[in-house]
Amino acid sequence: MQHEKYIRRCLELAANGIGTARPNPSVGAVIVHDYKIIGEGYTSPYGGNHAEVNAINSVKDPTLLKESTLYVTLEPCSHFGKTPPCADLIVEHQIPDVVIGCVDTNELVAGKSIERLKNAGCNVTVGILEEECLQHHRRFFTNQNKKRPFIILKWAETKDGFIAPLHRNDQKPVWITNEKSRQLVHKWRGEEHAILVGTNTVKADDPKLTIRDWTGENPIRIVIDKELKLSNELHVFDGSVLTIVVTEKDKENEENVIFEKIDFSKDVPKQIVAALYAHRIQSVIVEGGTVTLQTFIDGNLWDEANVFIGDVLFKEGIKAPILSAKKISEERILLDVLKRYRND
Repeated sequence: MQHEKYIRRCLELAANGIGTARPNPSVGAVIVHDYKIIGEGYTSPYGGNHAEVNAINSVKDPTLLKESTLYVTLEPCSHFGKTPPCADLIVEHQIPDVVIGCVDTNELVAGKSIERLKNAGCNVTVGILEEECLQHHRRFFTNQNKKRPFIILKWAETKDGFIAPLHRNDQKPVWITNEKSRQLVHKWRGEEHAILVGTNTVKADDPKLTIRDWTGENPIRIVIDKELKLSNELHVFDGSVLTIVVTEKDKENEENVIFEKIDFSKDVPKQIVAALYAHRIQSVIVEGGTVTLQTFIDGNLWDEANVFIGDVLFKEGIKAPILSAKKISEERILLDVLKRYRND
């Protein structure tokens, strides 16, 4: 139970690095001496210290490290990257006990750190709150193991199952959800690497696809524009955020706009995620309309789905996507209902 208590704290810390640590995993670390936490840390923005380094550096009396236990959500790294191996640092400080949530599947690590620690005399315990740690690091593991970004579908639909009205008077969003739900969506945007929409969504809503109701780094914008018919005057082309346009046309890149050519007669979502992986994009929210969302659903290229049911009726409109999947939770946000699904 003590091990679980401290790994849970590691997970709380690790949540602080989501959205800034990538392409590294956002790891949490805790150092315990005589049942008291004497050091904590999580992964710094890319290029900075890893969680273990930050935790060790936070200990006021380093002599206590020789009598302490290090808890960490993910197996420490064993290779040189932007920073030296964390496993070597642990050995250097002679930390006698290390408790790990889950093993790193990265072929550069994959048990090598555990072996390194054990060979140095450390007592290593693995698999504490393993499922929770695997879930927390799901973006990293999907990117490493499936060679594609972690894909999250998101949409809002009315109580009668419509995602948008048939007709609208202005080129702006027609809100289905309340302000609290929309704020949550902006929080999610800050946690994910990119956001993807289709041509019709950009044409109808002229969205900015940025963070406005939360604090964080704007996601990379991915726009599907097969025939390059979208106007350069639209918000997604304002140059404020890197934008990748998926098209069938040949076009030279512009300032902060990359044109990615694919073959629309073949598997479109598979080509898109391959292109995003090549751009080292770790996760993407698909916020497009029904056609775009259904394409990813039918291609079985998604990992999670967040579906809002707003407290409104359209009576007619564009039908919401059809999703048959395992619902993992349901909650109320004022009068809205948020249903979460996982693709197992």
